[in-house]
Amino acid sequence: MNKRFLTTTLALTIGFSTVGMVQPTVQPITVEAATTNAQNNAQAVSAKADQLIQTGKSLIGKATYSNSEYKPTYPYKFSCASFIMYIFEKNGVDLGTYNEDYMIQQGTYVARNQLQKGDLLFFKSKKTGTDPDHVGMYIGDNKIIHMADSKQNIIISDLNSKPYYKDNYVSARRVLPTLLSANPATKGDKIVENAFNYKNKVTISSTNNEASLRFTAPGFVDFIYRKSGIKLGTTNLKEQMNVGTTVSRTNLKKGDLVYFNSVKGSKTPSLVAIYAGDQRIIIPSSSGITTRVLMVDYYKEHYITAKRVF
Repeated sequence: MNKRFLTTTLALTIGFSTVGMVQPTVQPITVEAATTNAQNNAQAVSAKADQLIQTGKSLIGKATYSNSEYKPTYPYKFSCASFIMYIFEKNGVDLGTYNEDYMIQQGTYVARNQLQKGDLLFFKSKKTGTDPDHVGMYIGDNKIIHMADSKQNIIISDLNSKPYYKDNYVSARRVLPTLLSANPATKGDKIVENAFNYKNKVTISSTNNEASLRFTAPGFVDFIYRKSGIKLGTTNLKEQMNVGTTVSRTNLKKGDLVYFNSVKGSKTPSLVAIYAGDQRIIIPSSSGITTRVLMVDYYKEHYITAKRVF
């Protein structure tokens, strides 16, 4: 079920940027970037899907349904969407969201008669609104694994077992391999990989000290790009926004820099993020290095521009 703001570690918080302006932050999600999977390698994608399925099955009987709390340790508590997010992040794939209405905008559409392991299936039983209110993952043989409800918790269901799955089916999305690194990895893939590799190693503060891995937000961006063989030449946020070529929001590629303001309509940036592909952004902030998706209302409303610097 959709729960836009969970009350525990996924709650949206407000922090202050290193240039003294308010910016939105989220609690960190522990996940590393996938670095060995091929964009077009069916065998690698199948292996990743098997890992996801194994993790999902291992949680049967160990997790309970909650639409208001996310608990990623035993005894686990998940909504349908945060369950999906958890099993992906445990296997190195960062969805960047715990909402099914955002998940349905990721990856690529797939017809119901062409489902593969690892595809996400969406359902809607409510008669109001347009967003899906349930998500599960296809595991093969016409079955899905999902956090069903407070009575059943995590179960495996045959799609022909109940009218619900036919009557309320909305769509399916293939997020593997689009959320994985290409083979060979692109320069954008390498930038994203480096950002994730340093995710839990750096501290975002008011000064830059590479020796101790302490950076301002733009300082972290400059560090990651230098590690990726690209010189931005500045750790100043305003100056950084003037580097590179402007790209439209609809043409973003991995490794592009995206800038946001704290006051709607302002051209003064208060937040920089690294675009990680498929609507995901990596955000250096006072809460650390966090991930979100561009579909979130805040990022829609405070978006300024995006730059391609390589």
